[in-house]
Amino acid sequence: MDDFSAQLATLAQASDARQLQLLAALEPQTAAGRPVVWAYWQQRRAQDIPLSFVDGRLYEYLITDDDPALMATLTKTYPQGLVPLVSARGLDYSPLQHLLVRHQFEEADRVTRKYLWELAGPAAVQRQWVYFTEVQQFPAPDLHTMDRLWWMHSEGKFGFRVQRQLWLNLGRDWDKLWPRIGWRREGTWTRYPKGFTWDLTAPAGHLPLTNQQRGVRLLEALLNHPAWTD
Repeated sequence: MDDFSAQLATLAQASDARQLQLLAALEPQTAAGRPVVWAYWQQRRAQDIPLSFVDGRLYEYLITDDDPALMATLTKTYPQGLVPLVSARGLDYSPLQHLLVRHQFEEADRVTRKYLWELAGPAAVQRQWVYFTEVQQFPAPDLHTMDRLWWMHSEGKFGFRVQRQLWLNLGRDWDKLWPRIGWRREGTWTRYPKGFTWDLTAPAGHLPLTNQQRGVRLLEALLNHPAWTD
């Protein structure tokens, strides 16, 4: 087995977490690493492996490369990206997709907050925040789209479902959740924006943000939304 085939075999046999490490070590946007990343992407798609955050990482490496042929092929096959940009309200989630693919997490968080305003209605857009009572009317497809984008393009670390699972695992104890996701440290709320971590060194569930200084009820409404139990 040559080195190229050996690299593909090693990737295919590794856990998701190990695959991410191996891909990063390849220097995937160099002349040496790019062919392996592209071949592994094609191999996974040929095997019809369900899309996961591993594919999200592969896609990010390839779509942000400076190789026009790669970009053209990916854009033709996945014109909207890996996550279907479904909205029951006619919202365009492509700006969020663009930001998350490039790991521009701080701006993606701001954009997500604006989408929540839009889902809540014109009054929320004007006041620039959401009442927890407005969350129940949010369409499940829109929450799924935003959540899937965050999860797909954060190596599985971010998104509403991740936050919900952590909360459930901690017995729905908010005082345990805040330090776990980095929103409160030593009893003090993390200061926005500089206190937050806008990259993948952040703890799981760190993003997207909601304003807890208004209380927990908005996030509680989001995490209890029927979308997550459909």
